[in-house]
Amino acid sequence: MTLDGTDAATVRHAVETGDPLPGTAGFAGELDGALVRDVLGRRPVFVDESDDGSDASDDAPRWSFDPTDLDSPRSLPAGVRRTVDGRETQAWSLPDPGPTTETDAAVADLRDAIRESAAALPDAPLAVAFSGGVDSALVAALVDGPCYVAGFPDSHDVEAARSAADAMDVDLTVVELTHDAIERAVPEIVAATGRTNAMDVQISLPLYLVAERVAADGYDHLAVGQGADELFGGYAKVAKAPEDPRVEAETVRGAVREMVQGLPDQLERDVLSLRGAGVEPVAPLLHDAVVEAALPLPAELLVDDTGTRKRALRLAAREWIPEHVADRDKKAVQYGSLASRELDRLARQDGYKRRMDDHVTKYVESLVSNE
Repeated sequence: MTLDGTDAATVRHAVETGDPLPGTAGFAGELDGALVRDVLGRRPVFVDESDDGSDASDDAPRWSFDPTDLDSPRSLPAGVRRTVDGRETQAWSLPDPGPTTETDAAVADLRDAIRESAAALPDAPLAVAFSGGVDSALVAALVDGPCYVAGFPDSHDVEAARSAADAMDVDLTVVELTHDAIERAVPEIVAATGRTNAMDVQISLPLYLVAERVAADGYDHLAVGQGADELFGGYAKVAKAPEDPRVEAETVRGAVREMVQGLPDQLERDVLSLRGAGVEPVAPLLHDAVVEAALPLPAELLVDDTGTRKRALRLAAREWIPEHVADRDKKAVQYGSLASRELDRLARQDGYKRRMDDHVTKYVESLVSNE
């Protein structure tokens, strides 16, 4: 029996009752001879694609938390239970509550959920990935630890993090990105995640380099703000639903649910990147209590009539962080850190021009092949 994320009794009860949100921050692994992965896929686990349910030798494990242990790794889907004979069944489904009409109560419930999540933080020294936006600022307020931001010197994230750190009186370390650091880190990220596509690598770069510095400074855990954009309506494409072609949903709430259902793939990338850099991620805003409080939020607490996104989270966060920090807009990490811009620049300098199809991915693949 090998579980990552929580104890066996909690997971066993969740299996028996079908409770998708049993009060954890995610789980995965082996329980009573079967593999399980929580409903949001917060902890990745992999099976060997060649495994048909027959016995495997000790030299060829049938499953692992690390895909590099397997010859043909495949993610176990979120919410699935896989038995020893290779059968996979949906053990849990994401709850789909209707929107609440009590908006003040909904924000109060969210604050209570954030407190519950904070109380469940691991009893270990934590550093914080900090970009100066509401997500990471709230996490920093909940965690008693130093903050780290990665970016090029003229990047939005470095400026925003310094401003927010001053307002919150927190210790901030700036991990300055360089072209040399990018070229070195890209093959390491690909090795950890198995992904070479440009977007995944661009997103991973600042997280990986922050985690590397955090590990070098002696921390084993890194607190991150992952999940907030998905749960609380942080994406522009969600705010523009149904007009934005990037979402299929016809409503803002539907678009948020669409984003939440995409979390397993994103979280797998982030967890593997951070573990590859030597730290274990901690995501307070993805605790079951916070998820449960987020799911019934009405559209106006996701995107209000002024176009402000993540309205409920911003209102709730004011209990812990200054209002102007809670209300601050942010950029996606790959853009705010300028990792995306500079990876593109390196690709073009190496002869991978924009007229080529997916030129940055081709450049990434070239860096890996040169290793």
